[in-house]
Amino acid sequence: MVSVPDPRLYRIHELVKPERLVPTTVELVDIPGLAKGASTGEGIGNKFLGDIRNVDALVHVLRCFDDPGLPHVEGSVDPVRDKEIVDLELQIADLESVERKIERQQKIARSGDKEARKAVEVLQVYKAHLEDFKSARSAPVSPGDEEFVKDLFLITMKPVIYVCNVEEAAAAEGNDYVIRVKQAVSEENTQILVIAGALEAEIAELEEDEDRQAFLADAGLEEPGVNKLIRAAYSLLNLEVFFTAGPKEVRAWTIRRGATAPQAAGVIHSDLERGFIRAEVIKFADFDRLKSEQACKEAGKLRLEGKNYIVQDGDMLHIRFNV
Repeated sequence: MVSVPDPRLYRIHELVKPERLVPTTVELVDIPGLAKGASTGEGIGNKFLGDIRNVDALVHVLRCFDDPGLPHVEGSVDPVRDKEIVDLELQIADLESVERKIERQQKIARSGDKEARKAVEVLQVYKAHLEDFKSARSAPVSPGDEEFVKDLFLITMKPVIYVCNVEEAAAAEGNDYVIRVKQAVSEENTQILVIAGALEAEIAELEEDEDRQAFLADAGLEEPGVNKLIRAAYSLLNLEVFFTAGPKEVRAWTIRRGATAPQAAGVIHSDLERGFIRAEVIKFADFDRLKSEQACKEAGKLRLEGKNYIVQDGDMLHIRFNV
């Protein structure tokens, strides 16, 4: 579980001075590298594939550095080849899932079930796409047809972020391996991050924030790579943050972009969504400038919003409800 770094949360904490501070979190499932043949049980095989079926997104870390003391399992460093090996194993696993569902739906379709016939048609598109060594997320299906594979939790349907793990000297600008990765994924709807893993590990061990900042500055970096990774994940998954603030705690909450005020209230507690009346809303920028809720009220910067209000990233909410 990783706390999401958000300077706005720390600023609210500084102004409100509550008893405790609660950041929102992201759960990262760290899984060892995927070897050739994993889809047929090689290495840790199917356990790996089972572990990632229920995640929201994939972070694919690619080796983009040379080190004679750290031999590569394939005998040479080639991040594009490594990406393709993993893609193939995931595509094979997904293909097997799609083929099994096609068999089930064909049996139902023989009885004249129109929905099953439609399902078979859509599944055949996914099957052909996967057989062509392409991932399910780019299958040429009509909007809404994704529902026919939703229950399969296809791994290649999930959005992916590529992390190029480079040597310290390439932490700021990247290297030739990174250029090749960018070229290889240029047509994918994805994000690419350049992170020096060994350097990040050293920075993480430093106890003082000043020491960490100095270490980052020496490497030509403004912030730890984990911060960039979390922001990229939020962007990819259409996630946003809102805040609640009071004398007992200041807290950050995660919502899907486009969530209404009652839906945001439900993230705090189901009773708040069920009995939602209205939300008091202060924009973080106003709170930061005016420095208190009372000052925001007096300046007309506290608004009352109803059930149709779309919560914006950085909103500070106080929910009025009655159950």
